[in-house]
Amino acid sequence: MSVSEKVAYLKGLLEGLDIDTDKKEGKLLAAIIDTLGEVADELDDLGADVDELNDYIEEVDEDLGDVEEFVYNLDDDDCCDDDCDCCDDDDCIEVTCPACGEDICIDFDDIDEDGQVECPCCGETLEFDIEVEDDDEAEDDDADEE
Repeated sequence: MSVSEKVAYLKGLLEGLDIDTDKKEGKLLAAIIDTLGEVADELDDLGADVDELNDYIEEVDEDLGDVEEFVYNLDDDDCCDDDCDCCDDDDCIEVTCPACGEDICIDFDDIDEDGQVECPCCGETLEFDIEVEDDDEAEDDDADEE
């Protein structure tokens, strides 16, 4: 039973009990019931406003999700979570982005000559100190070890 229905029931009781609304007690009860009726109407209006705002917020949230996906170009493949298999690869390293704090997987092939790569979550440029070993140097090192 809603608040409005309960107030209507109280009005019915007031009329059904033949309470004299010209006396002090009757005037008080009638005024209380009228005030409750106004409160019930305000609650109904507020409830309708809250429902409308909830619908609006859900729409804005969905639109914001679309914008984030477009701006940050987020794909399921770009994020690295516990279900991700990309970090099992020897050509990949998992790091924490200092800008956004997200754990991300960086493929060594994605790092440019300057040792820079863009964070897939926030777009911040990350820098790595990478020493590239030429094939000739690797062969010389192998020969020295023998």
